[in-house]
Amino acid sequence: MSKLYIYDSMQNKKVVFEPLDTQNIRVYACGPTVYDYAHIGNARMAVVFDTLIRLLRYLFPKVTYVSNITDIDDKIIERSNLEKVSTESLTNKFSKIYNRDMKMLNVQEPDYQPKATEYIDEMIQAIAKLEKEKYAYFSDGHVMFNVNSFKSYGALSSRKQQEQIAGSRVKVSSYKKNPEDFVLWKPSKDNEPFWKSPWGRGRPGWHTECFVMATKILGTPFDIHGGGLDLKFPHHENELAQSCCFSGNLDNKKSYAKYWMHNGFVTVDAEKMSKSLGNIKLVKDYLNIYNGEVIRLSLLSAHYRSPLNWSEEVLLQSKNILMKYNKILDALKNLVIIKNTKENKIIIEIEKALLDDLNISKAFSILDASVKEINKKNEIEKKYIKEAIEFLGEIVGIFIARDDLASSKNKKNLNLNEINILIKKRNEARKNKDYKLADEMRNKLLTMGVEIEDHPEGTKWKEI
Repeated sequence: MSKLYIYDSMQNKKVVFEPLDTQNIRVYACGPTVYDYAHIGNARMAVVFDTLIRLLRYLFPKVTYVSNITDIDDKIIERSNLEKVSTESLTNKFSKIYNRDMKMLNVQEPDYQPKATEYIDEMIQAIAKLEKEKYAYFSDGHVMFNVNSFKSYGALSSRKQQEQIAGSRVKVSSYKKNPEDFVLWKPSKDNEPFWKSPWGRGRPGWHTECFVMATKILGTPFDIHGGGLDLKFPHHENELAQSCCFSGNLDNKKSYAKYWMHNGFVTVDAEKMSKSLGNIKLVKDYLNIYNGEVIRLSLLSAHYRSPLNWSEEVLLQSKNILMKYNKILDALKNLVIIKNTKENKIIIEIEKALLDDLNISKAFSILDASVKEINKKNEIEKKYIKEAIEFLGEIVGIFIARDDLASSKNKKNLNLNEINILIKKRNEARKNKDYKLADEMRNKLLTMGVEIEDHPEGTKWKEI
């Protein structure tokens, strides 16, 4: 088997990927916090790691892929209070929308998509162990991780102590022994969701959620931990610290994940996407205009580790590439190919590019060279070209749906009578203060592709 090279964020260099177990490659990538519609930054992470998983599954007999859903968080609570719905109802809604949007981008479902709230008991047990072994301490209702108890803290991000403090999400508070200490458990306010624990009513810290879910589902060490570059510090750094202390492997930085991979930021006009700048780009808005494969290829148009400057120009360029190769595939549709990649020199070269840390641009340049003056090529050469296009498409996740590149909006046959009945049942449940039934009706409508909004003049709905 040819060697796969990946860029390890821990070592800050390209290395040969050497699996812990060649019969089962285990990968964890941090998924979205679901309180709003998925944006292009969420989609880039999902598409990049879906492409990596596709490549790994081409190379190895089994790959176990986990990508979580964060369904309890300050932003989720704030949004649920604003919309006057439960956090469960809110996160169920946006989890479904996220998965539906990703499916339109040909993102395959992870083998496991755990929600943080499903692992609260395991999180409490892990925190209790860290506290018992003096890696954490209780202070003013909070359980804090004592960064000074882990001498290798900063190994992943290569940050100095002052940079760690400046980059921390948690403000310096009176209950911290050290400014860089981070929350493992926090008390819940009266109007917030809570779970009972040895430290009172509260909920886990964000950094603990992923560490526990990855450990419980995949076991440690696992092969690759991934996510957006913005998670490298403090989130991934804090996961690593907890895991090393929890397992007792204080001097083994690879005892949690052997390799770390991070995709670059999405920028708009060279500015990082952020709500403060008002330049958040939502996936659903682009799906109203472009086929999902156009969006997917656009997200892969820059190397995954590089920043991606999002623009209409990138989308149109990707659309033209797809139209070009779909046209070639249509012209060659009657050719029967024999799957024999070892003799196909085009595939051999494309494979080399993909094994070089997912060099998709180089793979396309190889394909571009092969299709020049295609009409002058003989039947065997054309078969090799068709096979090479389909091979690259399988890894990159494109050339799957070749119907309409102008739009990917699949219109649904909605049952208007059923919609009105469900809305009526929900409104009656709300009137009777049966909020659980009301949430069930809302979620049922959501699965039908219908979103409802309450207005003074009544409940309105729209297709999503």
